[in-house]
Amino acid sequence: MNLTLLLILPLVFSLLLLVVKGQKQVRLVALVAAVVQLGAGLFLLIQFLAERATNNAAFLFEQNHTWYKALNIGYHVGVDGISVAMILLTAFVVLAGVLVSWKQETMHKEFFFLLLFLSLGAYGFFISLDLFTMFFFLEVAVIPKFLLIGIWGSGKKEYSALKLALMLMAGSALVFVGLSGLYFNTSINGVHSFDLLEISKQNISPALQNLFFPFAFIGFGIFTALFPFHTWVPDGHSSAPTAASMFLAGISMKLGGYGCLRVATYLMPDAAEYYSTIIIILSCIAILYGAFATMMQTDLKYINAYSSVNHCGFVLLGIGMLTKTSINGAVLQMVSHGLMTALFFAVIGMIYDRTHTRQVAQLGGLLKVMPFISSVFVIAGLCSLGLPGLSGFVAEMTVFMGSWQRAGAFYHTATIVACASIVVTAVYILRAVGSSIMGPIKNNEHLQLSDAGWNEKTAAVVLLVGILMMGIVPFWLTDLINPGTQVIIQKLGSIK
Repeated sequence: MNLTLLLILPLVFSLLLLVVKGQKQVRLVALVAAVVQLGAGLFLLIQFLAERATNNAAFLFEQNHTWYKALNIGYHVGVDGISVAMILLTAFVVLAGVLVSWKQETMHKEFFFLLLFLSLGAYGFFISLDLFTMFFFLEVAVIPKFLLIGIWGSGKKEYSALKLALMLMAGSALVFVGLSGLYFNTSINGVHSFDLLEISKQNISPALQNLFFPFAFIGFGIFTALFPFHTWVPDGHSSAPTAASMFLAGISMKLGGYGCLRVATYLMPDAAEYYSTIIIILSCIAILYGAFATMMQTDLKYINAYSSVNHCGFVLLGIGMLTKTSINGAVLQMVSHGLMTALFFAVIGMIYDRTHTRQVAQLGGLLKVMPFISSVFVIAGLCSLGLPGLSGFVAEMTVFMGSWQRAGAFYHTATIVACASIVVTAVYILRAVGSSIMGPIKNNEHLQLSDAGWNEKTAAVVLLVGILMMGIVPFWLTDLINPGTQVIIQKLGSIK
């Protein structure tokens, strides 16, 4: 498969949006674009599995063309199972986001244009095997988020948009320092290179790795709510429109986790081992802090936003433990959290559109008037707390099992601490769900509320399919990502 198609599709459809007229036409183009992207993602999965059966190369469907010869920057793309999983996640969330935004009234053309442009940045990032190209697509995804929150957001939207943009740009600056360090301290045939595969073959000294690893890891970590650089997450999520919240939590935060794994850990394995203790400590702090901070929230969006800090902590914990199973768990957690949190934000948006409040204390009894929305809300909550049969259980248990495999009292203690957070998660999820949809209706005006429309039901079903496919039959996904994580483990030196 030609991977450039994944970039051409969102680009063509986003430009097409600018020339069509009328709200119906804009909606139709956006929907077709999202469906075609999902179709391309599924086609890529089929082609990848067929090719992987006979081809053991680390990355498949590679294309490598010179982009800027003076600096030896190339358009080098390719995918492994981890990349394919992230691409599929992006396609699912984009389709759900378009459906949830079906009734978008204000500047609808520009809204859907920015949403599709965000997907372009995500696809480009996940397929890039040139570090500069990867950085380029990382930046492509920042400005649309700023505009989506600043224009279509709510509450302190200008403050939240500016804070998000500044924090993510600061992370990008750190990433670029780390990438530049790799570029100037590796040489392929006497020429510096940003090529990820070529750099992975170089013997970079541990001292240089230890110097540049923090820049790359912290830079990417800011995108995935690395403690204490997570403060943009609650404000950004709470002020963003529903589709932007879905993309921000479901996809954008995964760019950081993917970068921590693919760039920092894979290219600087000695430094990953050297800093693993610090990574694990920060991850455990994020897990516990996110869980307890979520307990204190009364706004549904803030509850989901702080819980994202908690759940993304499991991603970084899995990476920091440096075992094959824990890294598998980190990738599974990225996929699971992307689907789950997108579904959560979608349902919260549905509730807010009808009740005009996100305060748990002002809700109650919604199951009687909105049975579909309430049922999906319960499923999303149960997935968040790790109910067996849903994706959250598979991902978190894999992280825990992999973390326990790391021998040593410190690593076992960290695993126990992370496991203990499940109890706190159960408390805030069950309390939020129970208070919002169970019991008597607190506001008589809510008796007249309508349930989900066709577009909202379809969006929820799209995400639920992903959650259930991963929760009930996870083996297809673990088999998909196994070869990719094996390459990273081999680079680390041995399976710990």
